[in-house]
Amino acid sequence: MTLDYKNSTINYIDEGKGNTIVLLHGFLETMAMWNDLISEFSKTHQVVSIDLLGHGQTGCLGYVHTMEDMAEAVFAVLEHLNIERAHFVGHSMGGYVTLALAEKHPNLFKGLCLMNSTFEADDEEKKELRTRANAMAKTNFQNLVRMSFVNLFAPESKDRFKNEFEAALQMALQTPVQGYIAASEGMKLRSNRFDTLKNLKAKKLIIIGKKDGLVDGNKIIHQIKNTDIHYVEFSEGHMSHIENKSELTYNLVRFIEK
Repeated sequence: MTLDYKNSTINYIDEGKGNTIVLLHGFLETMAMWNDLISEFSKTHQVVSIDLLGHGQTGCLGYVHTMEDMAEAVFAVLEHLNIERAHFVGHSMGGYVTLALAEKHPNLFKGLCLMNSTFEADDEEKKELRTRANAMAKTNFQNLVRMSFVNLFAPESKDRFKNEFEAALQMALQTPVQGYIAASEGMKLRSNRFDTLKNLKAKKLIIIGKKDGLVDGNKIIHQIKNTDIHYVEFSEGHMSHIENKSELTYNLVRFIEK
């Protein structure tokens, strides 16, 4: 399905009936990453998943897509579908978008799950890495994307999930260069949203991969101590929907149903 939006289109799916679950993919992904979960959850729930700006079949709006821009596009779809309350699951960058949405529309949230994601802003080193990557994207995009994938899976997962790794890589390579740059610039600009998460009146869960090369799980666990933010740790890396699929499904069902 598509929604006309700001002289472009947003691509999304809306399947099943019942309480709503909104699934938001990460950087260099599309809503296709959720296919297995969508088929599972749509048996008992309404599942909405959206290609974020500059990813999948959703167009670009410029060369900077802030997390607020992406959240606004998500909100446009939810308004179109008359969704007033939902559980949200955001993978990596999708988590940043979810937090931006929660900051502006907290009443939408029955629950918020950050999956292999964080409430922290980029530090200066990370911002510099993104700036260098964006320069490389203009001249050597394929190699850049292949290099970016090195840290996404735990080392042994690359062999164990060889087909899934290759499928995720091919999905990433389909991202338009403009979409890559715009999202990367937007991630550089995002603010720390720990207070947004802490103060949200909803169920809150953070899913951490012990071998995640992009998210410092130990730091997150320390920061959320003495809050009502819950967490679970999985054995592998940044791609829990592939590397820890059964554990992820079990924990998301518990999160949504309890």
